[in-house]
Amino acid sequence: MFSWSSKEGKKDPELFQNVSEGLKRLYRTKLFPLEDTYNFHDFHSPALEDADFDNKPMVLLVGQYSTGKTTFIRHLMEQDFPGMRIGPEPTTDSFIAVMHGEQEGVIPGNALVVDPKKPFRKLNAFGNAFLNRFVCAQLNNPVLESISIIDTPGILSGEKQRISRGYDFAAVLEWFAERVDRIILLFDAHKLDISDEFSEVIKALKNHEDKMRVVLNKADQISTQQLMRVYGALMWSLGKIINTPEVVRVYIGSFWAQPLLIADNRKLFEAEEQDLFKDIQSLPRNAALRKLNDLIKRARLAKVHAYIISALKKEMPSVFGKDSKKKELISNLDAIYDKIQKEHNISPGDFPNVKKMQELLAVQDFTKFPAFKPKLLELVEDMLGNDIAKLMTQVRKEEASMPCQAVKGGAFDGTMNGPFGHGYGEGAGEGIDELEWIVARDKPTYDEIFYTLSPINGKVSGATVKKEMVKSKLPNTVLGKIWTLADVDKDGYLDDEEFALANHLIKVKLEGHELPGKLPAHLVPPSKRQEQN
Repeated sequence: MFSWSSKEGKKDPELFQNVSEGLKRLYRTKLFPLEDTYNFHDFHSPALEDADFDNKPMVLLVGQYSTGKTTFIRHLMEQDFPGMRIGPEPTTDSFIAVMHGEQEGVIPGNALVVDPKKPFRKLNAFGNAFLNRFVCAQLNNPVLESISIIDTPGILSGEKQRISRGYDFAAVLEWFAERVDRIILLFDAHKLDISDEFSEVIKALKNHEDKMRVVLNKADQISTQQLMRVYGALMWSLGKIINTPEVVRVYIGSFWAQPLLIADNRKLFEAEEQDLFKDIQSLPRNAALRKLNDLIKRARLAKVHAYIISALKKEMPSVFGKDSKKKELISNLDAIYDKIQKEHNISPGDFPNVKKMQELLAVQDFTKFPAFKPKLLELVEDMLGNDIAKLMTQVRKEEASMPCQAVKGGAFDGTMNGPFGHGYGEGAGEGIDELEWIVARDKPTYDEIFYTLSPINGKVSGATVKKEMVKSKLPNTVLGKIWTLADVDKDGYLDDEEFALANHLIKVKLEGHELPGKLPAHLVPPSKRQEQN
């Protein structure tokens, strides 16, 4: 039994079976009352529902038209999905939630937002103009057993296209950004221009930089020199829009199942694809932690919102001059922010955007705002100070008790095992499929050095070997690991085979590869293999 299961006089304390149940309970009993009292949902984000805590990790793809968003999904799943359209012109004109389902088919938006099992009910607020452009494509694919993917319309340039959408595109993306686990911005190496709408969209994703990854797609269509220039231009453009000191992680490659047009950077593309796949595969394992983190961010914003609303209420006159006072307070919102910040010791980063808040306040009736209610804020403070820490412990226990969670199937399986796995047959893995001991190729050269060290009974001491190994200029920490791997019989000396192995591992490291944690079977010297068996 957990001490943080709220007790209610009428019934026994509730046990949290898992982290998801704990998050739901905390939200309903401690955070929602504060949000509801201070009209948080009218200003920032709709109330959370059970489906928001229970849903699988989601990946949101955003980019200008023809950057390869839909092709990227097709590449991950290695399967077409209902409603998929691919072409050089703007083809995807809808938001498509690609999700797992036993029966393949399409669920229209209006039906989707009334399904309590799907986390999309609150999208109803964006109206028919949006819901007519929102569908769920269901199919039985192993990748979708672990994650769901949201495909978005290609972002266009020009005012006409932005107005003709009929709904607030940036606001819809912001809604998704709050609920997804990963946001992938796709760019085409051939057209890096960031349109006004795309710039607005990226700014709308502010406060979610931790979820954001960038993919520079179609990089096989340009030369290495051009790629360097394009990468630099992309980082410069992003730096002007994303106002954070940290550099956004950019993955470079060609994310589809076609031959590379220019194969010069094949190794780079393989390494980048592998890194991106690992990032996506980690999402199920970190899903509970992400939901916990998002709840903390929401609670901090709700707290600040309550302070703002109660401060505005306090300043309002009881009888005359209400309208003029309201205008004055809205225009001086910056000063109110500063006052709250100092009074309650709140970080400036926790406050909502001033301009956006001013626009929202303009249509509100300040006289209906509630006064300051400390008990509601105390509940949230208690949740942040005590309950969240205990729930964090539960997250770790849950992760440890579950089998290794990772996205499987589709393109993820193609690079997992076999000779086409990333790094297979390279570095310490070189010679894995060969009958001959790979170190034997250079052993005559290593033997010449070995016999200059005056071995005694066919072996040289650690002190003697050290003088030779430090010539590689590798750090002692690395050389110490090489010694441990090479001293196969653990007698504190190296014979000619072990010495050759040590030099082979030095070569592996100098070529930029990682050392293995344990000596692979194919690197064990022939004379020692019987001993190990």
